Amino acid sequence: MIKINIDAKDTAGTVRQIRDAIGGAITERWGEYILEISNKKARGKIRFITFDWGVSLLEYDIIFFEDVTLIMDASNYNPIHFAYCLEGYCGHKFGYQSDKEIRILEQFQSVIITSRDGGYNYGYFPKDVKLSINVIQITRKPFLRKRLNQGEELNKQLYKVFLDTDHEKVFAYYGSYNLKLADNIGALRNIKSKGMIRIMQIEGLVYQILSLHMIQHNNEVMNKRPHTNLLKRELRIIRNYAKKIERNVSFNFSLESISMETGLTQAKLQEGFKLLYNKTVTEYIRHVRLEVARDFMVTTELSISEIVYSIGFTSRSYFSKIFKRKYGISPSEFKNSRKDIAQVA
Repeated sequence: MIKINIDAKDTAGTVRQIRDAIGGAITERWGEYILEISNKKARGKIRFITFDWGVSLLEYDIIFFEDVTLIMDASNYNPIHFAYCLEGYCGHKFGYQSDKEIRILEQFQSVIITSRDGGYNYGYFPKDVKLSINVIQITRKPFLRKRLNQGEELNKQLYKVFLDTDHEKVFAYYGSYNLKLADNIGALRNIKSKGMIRIMQIEGLVYQILSLHMIQHNNEVMNKRPHTNLLKRELRIIRNYAKKIERNVSFNFSLESISMETGLTQAKLQEGFKLLYNKTVTEYIRHVRLEVARDFMVTTELSISEIVYSIGFTSRSYFSKIFKRKYGISPSEFKNSRKDIAQVA
């Protein structure tokens, strides 16, 4: 067991204290810091970025080779933690005497946590488990000054947490599984840009991820938690198959063939796609094809007929009809408008 005492005043200090305990080296580029570790204690990366609006991003992408406990003193740094486990699992408990239960943050689960001033947070990371954990940390006072202009729209309970700038209360919310968060966090990790553009894209996705945490909390407090009999394993299968559809838009997918391939009933597939994407299977396939077609019009010189057949449609007239219904403009008008923009540029 490795125990790491954290009494830092910010996210940067937290990562430095982790480095001092388990080794590794921190590098920086455009305000993005990465601790890389490869030794007998751990292998992987811990990344953090601090923004000027009271928010920092902290991401673990790591395997620990011993059980690790972070003992975090909230006297110096006590942000609101919006955590999400993309892979693996971890644990948490507060340091006060009455809280003896370690609560588990499971894969695909959303959690919001903050301690009281002078209290402690205990974070538990299991050994030999691949961890991909996303944490957005909010320091209340600067965030309130710059971003929470319409905080009254939040659920009252969560809004009070933001307003508790003296850190007098603890707060813990363990949400249900949320695969929309998984998609956004996956996009965050797959950003390929460099320099200032990369940081701006990361910041934009941090906004989206934070809003999804808040929306989920508000919905579930208002008893709008999504009702489903699907297992987490089944939701994961559906999410993975949706990614397959995105990668193979020209393939002739059908509900029957997807059911045979995944082993899920057609009813479960329809329920899962409606839950995750608010679309039936057919609607989702059509949506993905139209999005790809629009991208092709912007990024390639393909004719509309070539695009139609490359994405799996056989009728140009049908494609034009559903394209205009979705985007409010015909494919020809859209393609010509992109040409006009390019000529002006």
